Amino acid sequence: MKRNQPQLARKLGPFSAAMIVMGGIIGAGIFKNPNVVANRVHTTPLILGCWLLGGLVAMVGAFVYAELAARKPQLVGGQYAYLRDAYHPMVGFLYGWALLLVIQSGGMAAVAVIFAQYFIELIHFPVSSSLVAVVTLLFLTIINCLGVKAGAAVQNALMVIKILAIAGLIVSALVFVGAPQFSLTPALDRPASFGVLAIIAAGMGPVMFAYGGWHTASFVAAEMRDPKKDLARGVVIGVLGVVVLYLAVNFVCVAALGAKGLSEASAPASAVMRLALGERGARLIAVGIAISTLGFLSQSILTAPRVYFAMAEDKLFFKQVARVDPRTQAPFVAIALQGALAATIALSGKFDQILDYVVSVDFIAYGLTAACLFVFRHRDRDGHGTTDYRVPGHPITTLFFTLVCWAVVAGTIYSHPENTVIGLAIVLAGVPVYFFWNWWRSEG
Repeated sequence: MKRNQPQLARKLGPFSAAMIVMGGIIGAGIFKNPNVVANRVHTTPLILGCWLLGGLVAMVGAFVYAELAARKPQLVGGQYAYLRDAYHPMVGFLYGWALLLVIQSGGMAAVAVIFAQYFIELIHFPVSSSLVAVVTLLFLTIINCLGVKAGAAVQNALMVIKILAIAGLIVSALVFVGAPQFSLTPALDRPASFGVLAIIAAGMGPVMFAYGGWHTASFVAAEMRDPKKDLARGVVIGVLGVVVLYLAVNFVCVAALGAKGLSEASAPASAVMRLALGERGARLIAVGIAISTLGFLSQSILTAPRVYFAMAEDKLFFKQVARVDPRTQAPFVAIALQGALAATIALSGKFDQILDYVVSVDFIAYGLTAACLFVFRHRDRDGHGTTDYRVPGHPITTLFFTLVCWAVVAGTIYSHPENTVIGLAIVLAGVPVYFFWNWWRSEG
């Protein structure tokens, strides 16, 4: 980018970093996915085991991404830039392509529809959920076009509110319901076999979808005042906070409803709050879920467009996407593009279908990104580019995270092949597009 063109503004501090991390993880998943997991693995030990394993994987992933952030604090686009610099520009491009068409836009569309459904239920007004989802995405797009500080302020406020909502669910369940149906037996509902492992892997899909998203904070590293410190700390602190909240939510859900009851409760958080406080409790948690989904959408529109901005700067996307508003210092074209595509996807598709193809593509990228650490450490073995932050237990922990990510992909493909093939086909369609942009760049 030329020197006289407006640049991204460094206005985000450590609190915003932690809130962006938590906001990128906590959306609708924790309120919906306990039911999905219970439908797949069936027993209390496996349900809680999946969420515990997911928390462990998320923490290891947080350590990996914290070191990547400390090693490459100035890179615009975070994960996109790690993949580009570690492997090849095409790998980074395919991730950005998948983020725009599958991962971020698909996930945002699914969450926007869930927000719309809860919102309509609360206001009792006969309006289309698709219309509400589109208007919501448009509103948040406009807010984020006003600048990173405005977007972060909205995101931080929503994040605090949804933490309070989750804490309210946990406390209400513990105080007013207790653990009437809690039992750690049986551990399995069928003989041990390879099929059980496949079922557990499939159960990890929605768990990891709910835990996923900590990486999006890396997208705005170039807008943090001290990314080397703030981003690394924010990732670890944010993920740790989410793990504690998620484990507590799943404990109270399975304790109050039992494994079978949880598998039958399409809205488990509402079912628990109804037991605790009656219909008033169900309405209160509905408000909390609506705010939580809104916070996730706000965070997504704040962070993901920075990847498309970085792609455009690399001349692998339309050059207009790299434009920064001179007044707000926001990449407004990239933000508008993200909002428009998510709104388009929100007009069609079901939550479970979107979840399956988002998980498969997203976790391929997670595994590849973790492996970037091996590449960067090998290149830096002469001492250049070292950092004070190091992943505990590397290389074992990094390899563990990488293998678990790809196991989740395998389990999702095994259980839902048609939906995952859609996502993978969209990613592969990006290969000829990459070569087109290379040709276009050389012609220009």
